[in-house]
Amino acid sequence: MTALQEKPKAVAPDGPPPRRRGKRATALAGTDKLVLALMLGIPTVVHLLFVWIPTLGSVALSFSRWNGIGGFEDIEWIGVGNYVEIFTEYPRFWPAVQHNVIWLLFLLVVPTSAGLLLAVLLDREIRFSRVYQSALYMPMVLSLALVGFIWQLIYTPDGGLLNSVLGLDKPVDWIGDSDINLYAVLVAAAWRHTGYIMLLYLAGLKSVDPALKEAAALDGASASQTFFRVTFPVMKPVNIVVLVVTVIEALRAFDIVYVINKGRNGLELLSVLVTDNIIGEASRIGRGSAVAVVLLTISLGFIITYLYQVFSKENRT
Repeated sequence: MTALQEKPKAVAPDGPPPRRRGKRATALAGTDKLVLALMLGIPTVVHLLFVWIPTLGSVALSFSRWNGIGGFEDIEWIGVGNYVEIFTEYPRFWPAVQHNVIWLLFLLVVPTSAGLLLAVLLDREIRFSRVYQSALYMPMVLSLALVGFIWQLIYTPDGGLLNSVLGLDKPVDWIGDSDINLYAVLVAAAWRHTGYIMLLYLAGLKSVDPALKEAAALDGASASQTFFRVTFPVMKPVNIVVLVVTVIEALRAFDIVYVINKGRNGLELLSVLVTDNIIGEASRIGRGSAVAVVLLTISLGFIITYLYQVFSKENRT
């Protein structure tokens, strides 16, 4: 028999031995968990306390009759009685709805068109464009209450700036006349809102691909045709944002009319009715809550439409 040969020993390959892969750390440390919990928990609690709980409370109180005196056991639940009352018997409700509609249409036409025009002009990189942007946006920094005070000085019948400039023999009472005071206040609101719309459209114009404009110019399109057929349709997301912002601005209008004449004598708005019913002398919390729910329902319609557009676009991409 032949002798058994020993098996050759395995020779180690040249180079350093391979490194063992360590496990990836996926668990957060205790400090990180605490920070994350605080960052998510505190805003959530604040949001619930100051937004959702008051909102749900208003919805519940809209089905009740309560003057705010006593405890919850003194609340009288009357079903949809408040809604029937505001739609059929409350004389200030429908004028307020009409004024909110006029407010919305005016803001959609005048400040939106003016803001778009200013954005197009500033997008051409004219000299001192930064100065113009700051000056036009400055009114947006001011609160509506301060805007109301400023325009009160302009509209004052005796010694006001507007009557002094016009030089009329008989001064016009721009605020006291119920036939014109709504439109006078709308001019003040448009003065403040135009700068914000300009900034939104200017950001949208900066995001448009220049190649689209160049292609339209090569096809022989004029500047106006390029804007209305190429640039403006591309800015559809910005147009939706402008629409939602304008609707919310029109529905939440309160400060400026309340400063001028407490929202009376031709300046009634839904937001003013909510305040007058809840903190007024009568303190009809149920009816004020019903008006607030109507205002909330109108707002949610536009907000849900905006969110649907945003999330459907994300799903498509």
